[in-house]
Amino acid sequence: MLSLTSSSPSIATIVGIRTIRFPIYGMEAAKTLSFTTLQLQPSASASSMTLSAVRGEQLVESRPKPKPWLLVGLGNPGKMYRGTRHNVGFDMLDAIACAEGISVGTTRFKALFGKGFIDDVPVILAKPQTFMNASGESVSQFVSYYDIPISQVLVMYDDLDLPFASLKMLPKGGHGGHNGMRNIIDRLKGNRDFPRLRIGIGRPPGKMDPVNFVLRAFNKNESNELNFTFQMGANAVRLLTKDGFDKSAKYVNTKKSLPI
Repeated sequence: MLSLTSSSPSIATIVGIRTIRFPIYGMEAAKTLSFTTLQLQPSASASSMTLSAVRGEQLVESRPKPKPWLLVGLGNPGKMYRGTRHNVGFDMLDAIACAEGISVGTTRFKALFGKGFIDDVPVILAKPQTFMNASGESVSQFVSYYDIPISQVLVMYDDLDLPFASLKMLPKGGHGGHNGMRNIIDRLKGNRDFPRLRIGIGRPPGKMDPVNFVLRAFNKNESNELNFTFQMGANAVRLLTKDGFDKSAKYVNTKKSLPI
């Protein structure tokens, strides 16, 4: 007679005992192996637990997936533009990709792009290869295809009107004379309500033509200084995707960086 007792809440009730016998091949026919199994019936608590688990899974499945952030760095493709002031948006995006471990090497919608996560937030990183003045052609296709809310499109680009290596995070605005931004706004049907991270490259010295200035490469000291700027920018983007615009802007727009 088999007897089982337990002081803990049962998850099943024993309703019978069954003995199973089957022959062991290679031995006399009379030889059989037998073992005993318990016939169990799930208790009410077990059924309740199972039902709750199923409902939990259904709740998770029915929860809408979060829309990705589109992070765009502006610049011009090609070796001759690499390391120039006008391409600092590309450099910022590369810094973010490096910090988050996201590869940006696939080509789509006339851009180099990569998909990944910042913590559990889905992101798409893109560097339009259309040349600066046609950047909107690429950006608008990403927005349309992935159904990205306009408030989750962050554009990063160079700005002559900001001191060198400084950053400014804004929730929306115009193009400010920047042709890449102008084209993006045009391609988004005039919608300007997307955040942007402006990266200061300073004013040209003397009477230098701004066109020539933005295509000039950084010297070694400037590059070293920008490394800190890129680190700040990567931190700001992490705050933006996780905690929202206000916290990110506060971090970026104060003269002295804040701890995160």
